[in-house]
Amino acid sequence: MTNLLEALMILCFGLSWPISIYRSYVARTAKGKSLFFEVFLWVGYVFGIIREFMQYFSGQGLDFLFYLGWVFYFLNITEITIDMLLYLRNAKLDKQREEQLAQELEPKTEQTTAGKESE
Repeated sequence: MTNLLEALMILCFGLSWPISIYRSYVARTAKGKSLFFEVFLWVGYVFGIIREFMQYFSGQGLDFLFYLGWVFYFLNITEITIDMLLYLRNAKLDKQREEQLAQELEPKTEQTTAGKESE
């Protein structure tokens, strides 16, 4: 029963990560995302994988649901890693957009200041 509950939990998480990855890819911004949060989730999956190894080497409860959970742990950690990489890409794109906007506004600010001084 415990393997079933764990497999269902991991399955639910596994179904939500593709949505998050898609939204991160399409949005092209890191705004509204938290790398800190995702790192903690990633570490949680590492602990879950370590637990799977420990259970495997103990030889107890190695039924179909155990192996299904194993597959989803690795799938989920792969998906969250992709989402974290997209966060880094999007943060870089955000920074580039901010720098470009600052460069575009800079000449206008200088022109406005120069115009006021000549009056």
